[in-house]
Amino acid sequence: MKIKRKDLLTKVLPVSAGMVGLAYCKPAQQGGGENTNNPKIMWKLTSSFPRSLDTIYGGAEVMAEYVKKMTGGNFNIRVYPAGEIVPGLQAMDAVQNGSVEMAHTASYYFTGKSEALAFDTSVPFGLTSRQQNAWLYHGGGLELIRSIYSDFNIINFPGGNTGCQMGGWFRKEVNSVNDLKGLKMRIPGLGGKVMSALGVNVQVLAGGDIYPALERGAIDATEWVGPYDDEKLGFYKVAKNYYYPGWWEPGTTLSFLINKDAWNKLPEHYKAILEAACAYANIDMQAKYDAKNPAALQRMVKQGVKLRKFSDDIMKAAYKASTEMMEELASKDKTYKKVYESWKKFRGDESEWFKTAELTYANFSFLAK
Repeated sequence: MKIKRKDLLTKVLPVSAGMVGLAYCKPAQQGGGENTNNPKIMWKLTSSFPRSLDTIYGGAEVMAEYVKKMTGGNFNIRVYPAGEIVPGLQAMDAVQNGSVEMAHTASYYFTGKSEALAFDTSVPFGLTSRQQNAWLYHGGGLELIRSIYSDFNIINFPGGNTGCQMGGWFRKEVNSVNDLKGLKMRIPGLGGKVMSALGVNVQVLAGGDIYPALERGAIDATEWVGPYDDEKLGFYKVAKNYYYPGWWEPGTTLSFLINKDAWNKLPEHYKAILEAACAYANIDMQAKYDAKNPAALQRMVKQGVKLRKFSDDIMKAAYKASTEMMEELASKDKTYKKVYESWKKFRGDESEWFKTAELTYANFSFLAK
């Protein structure tokens, strides 16, 4: 039977789509019985971030809203800010022990459990956000990180990216490596270890604890994310020197951590919906930061903030220290070595490609008047 194009578009496809929809999501039984294909499920998610940071904290809310919509309101994930259930830096433990089903966090907060978890977030002079997504989704990175989380009864999904971060807020200018020595700075992950190697007194604080520490002088400097979040946290009010770039976090990935027992109990189509919602939140966060950072930076400059570029002296010393540190970790830790070798090769290939087209374009276009 020959079908005309008009009939295909107006009659056949809508009927087919409708049949698929009915097969996928059967209506609830008459008499108020529960729909066994779409059971009602309520999960708790603890975030490592305060509610006030609508972009980074909001990544979990975006994910939860999409899950709710795509299940007709039957799968609800309630998002809790850091400290409401557990402190931000205990999010992984809460998922592992089943206190909550999910967390939204940064894996490099938990390098004490495995140094290789840093690669799930960002490492110094590492991958940009696009390169990080490429490695995780299509370069074998996600499988490698999941093999680590599996030991903690957790499955992970990428859950947002900040893009290249700023270098942070300093009460005083830092023009050389010597100026870093003795400085008290909040900076987590491998970036913190590099700073420590350069003489910095490193501290790790959750997002909501940073401003009070900077205000009262408990720390001399801090990094966070970039203009939009940093403005909200008010760092420019107590430290006027804003350095760039954040060489320790060139493409910072946030992660959704899910308790494996809870994950395995989900219907297969709920798993697919949750995975799709996580992927959307991952892309959405980067887009929001890119849209909101420019105006925030302009506002803070008008408030007297001084933009300062890290000196070549600091950049070269940091690059040398970070490379030596990763090589040393790889020589001592088999798990780290396995992840590092995959990541290192991927970064080399990506750099060759990006400097061919992306860098050439950026060097001209970003400076063109």
